[in-house]
Amino acid sequence: MFEVVADVESYPQFLPWVTATRILGRDGDTMTAEMTVGFSRFRESYVSRIVLDPAAGTIAVVQIQGPFRVLTNDWKFTPEGPGCRIDFAIAFEFRNPLLNMVAGAAFERVSRRMADAFEARARALSKR
Repeated sequence: MFEVVADVESYPQFLPWVTATRILGRDGDTMTAEMTVGFSRFRESYVSRIVLDPAAGTIAVVQIQGPFRVLTNDWKFTPEGPGCRIDFAIAFEFRNPLLNMVAGAAFERVSRRMADAFEARARALSKR
Protein backbone atom coordinates (compact mmCIF):
# COMPACT_ATOMS: atom_id res chain seq x y z
CA MET A 1 0.00 0.00 0.00
CA PHE A 2 2.88 2.36 0.72
CA GLU A 3 4.03 2.03 -2.90
CA VAL A 4 0.50 2.64 -4.23
CA VAL A 5 0.15 5.88 -2.26
CA ALA A 6 3.73 6.96 -3.07
CA ASP A 7 3.12 6.52 -6.83
CA VAL A 8 1.68 10.02 -7.28
CA GLU A 9 2.30 9.96 -11.03
CA SER A 10 -0.26 7.15 -11.43
CA TYR A 11 -3.10 8.87 -9.55
CA PRO A 12 -4.95 10.01 -12.71
CA GLN A 13 -5.22 6.34 -13.75
CA PHE A 14 -7.27 5.28 -10.73
CA LEU A 15 -8.26 8.12 -8.38
CA PRO A 16 -11.61 9.77 -9.01
CA TRP A 17 -11.44 13.51 -9.69
CA VAL A 18 -7.64 13.54 -10.17
CA THR A 19 -7.19 14.67 -13.76
CA ALA A 20 -3.42 15.23 -13.86
CA THR A 21 -0.25 15.00 -11.79
CA ARG A 22 3.23 16.23 -12.49
CA ILE A 23 6.39 15.72 -10.46
CA LEU A 24 8.15 19.08 -10.31
CA GLY A 25 11.22 17.92 -8.41
CA ARG A 26 12.77 15.15 -6.33
CA ASP A 27 15.39 15.22 -3.62
CA GLY A 28 15.90 11.80 -2.07
CA ASP A 29 12.64 10.76 -0.44
CA THR A 30 11.07 14.21 -0.85
CA MET A 31 9.21 15.29 -3.95
CA THR A 32 7.30 18.33 -5.07
CA ALA A 33 4.24 17.51 -7.15
CA GLU A 34 1.45 19.39 -8.87
CA MET A 35 -1.99 17.79 -8.85
CA THR A 36 -5.06 18.89 -10.78
CA VAL A 37 -8.47 17.84 -9.50
CA GLY A 38 -11.78 18.34 -11.25
CA PHE A 39 -15.35 17.98 -10.10
CA SER A 40 -18.23 19.23 -12.23
CA ARG A 41 -17.17 22.73 -13.37
CA PHE A 42 -14.64 23.04 -10.58
CA ARG A 43 -11.00 22.49 -11.58
CA GLU A 44 -8.05 23.41 -9.39
CA SER A 45 -4.33 22.68 -9.33
CA TYR A 46 -2.10 22.78 -6.32
CA VAL A 47 1.51 22.00 -5.45
CA SER A 48 2.50 19.85 -2.48
CA ARG A 49 5.67 18.72 -0.79
CA ILE A 50 5.55 14.96 -0.21
CA VAL A 51 7.93 13.29 2.22
CA LEU A 52 8.23 9.52 1.89
CA ASP A 53 9.76 7.49 4.72
CA PRO A 54 9.65 3.82 3.70
CA ALA A 55 11.53 2.67 6.82
CA ALA A 56 8.96 4.30 9.14
CA GLY A 57 6.08 3.49 6.79
CA THR A 58 4.94 7.12 6.60
CA ILE A 59 4.00 9.63 3.92
CA ALA A 60 3.48 13.29 4.83
CA VAL A 61 1.92 15.77 2.39
CA VAL A 62 1.70 19.57 2.76
CA GLN A 63 0.33 21.97 0.16
CA ILE A 64 2.85 24.70 -0.62
CA GLN A 65 0.87 26.52 -3.32
CA GLY A 66 -2.78 26.47 -4.30
CA PRO A 67 -6.40 27.09 -3.38
CA PHE A 68 -6.25 25.77 0.17
CA ARG A 69 -5.60 27.85 3.26
CA VAL A 70 -4.58 24.50 4.82
CA LEU A 71 -4.03 21.09 3.23
CA THR A 72 -2.07 18.40 5.01
CA ASN A 73 -2.39 14.66 5.04
CA ASP A 74 -0.43 12.01 6.84
CA TRP A 75 -0.31 8.30 6.13
CA LYS A 76 1.04 5.60 8.45
CA PHE A 77 1.34 1.99 7.24
CA THR A 78 1.79 -0.71 9.90
CA PRO A 79 2.22 -4.36 8.88
CA GLU A 80 -0.57 -6.58 10.20
CA GLY A 81 -0.77 -10.22 9.24
CA PRO A 82 -0.76 -10.60 5.45
CA GLY A 83 -1.74 -6.93 4.99
CA CYS A 84 -1.32 -3.67 6.80
CA ARG A 85 -3.16 -1.19 8.96
CA ILE A 86 -3.45 2.27 7.44
CA ASP A 87 -3.88 5.34 9.60
CA PHE A 88 -4.78 8.44 7.62
CA ALA A 89 -5.34 12.00 8.79
CA ILE A 90 -6.28 14.99 6.66
CA ALA A 91 -6.82 18.66 7.41
CA PHE A 92 -8.07 21.02 4.73
CA GLU A 93 -9.63 24.42 4.38
CA PHE A 94 -10.21 26.19 1.08
CA ARG A 95 -9.48 29.89 0.84
CA ASN A 96 -12.89 30.29 -0.84
CA PRO A 97 -15.64 29.96 1.82
CA LEU A 98 -18.18 28.61 -0.70
CA LEU A 99 -15.82 25.84 -1.86
CA ASN A 100 -15.05 25.10 1.77
CA MET A 101 -18.74 24.65 2.55
CA VAL A 102 -19.36 22.40 -0.49
CA ALA A 103 -16.25 20.30 0.19
CA GLY A 104 -17.14 19.90 3.86
CA ALA A 105 -20.61 18.63 2.99
CA ALA A 106 -19.23 16.01 0.60
CA PHE A 107 -16.13 15.09 2.62
CA GLU A 108 -17.28 11.72 3.97
CA ARG A 109 -18.53 10.45 0.59
CA VAL A 110 -15.42 11.68 -1.26
CA SER A 111 -13.05 10.22 1.35
CA ARG A 112 -14.71 6.79 1.15
CA ARG A 113 -14.55 6.79 -2.64
CA MET A 114 -10.86 7.75 -2.61
CA ALA A 115 -10.04 5.04 -0.03
CA ASP A 116 -11.89 2.47 -2.14
CA ALA A 117 -9.88 3.55 -5.21
CA PHE A 118 -6.55 3.09 -3.38
CA GLU A 119 -7.63 -0.36 -2.17
CA ALA A 120 -8.80 -1.40 -5.65
CA ARG A 121 -5.50 -0.22 -7.13
CA ALA A 122 -3.51 -2.26 -4.58
CA ARG A 123 -5.60 -5.37 -5.33
CA ALA A 124 -5.15 -4.93 -9.08
CA LEU A 125 -1.38 -4.50 -8.77
CA SER A 126 -1.02 -7.49 -6.46
CA LYS A 127 -2.58 -9.73 -9.14
CA ARG A 128 0.11 -8.85 -11.67
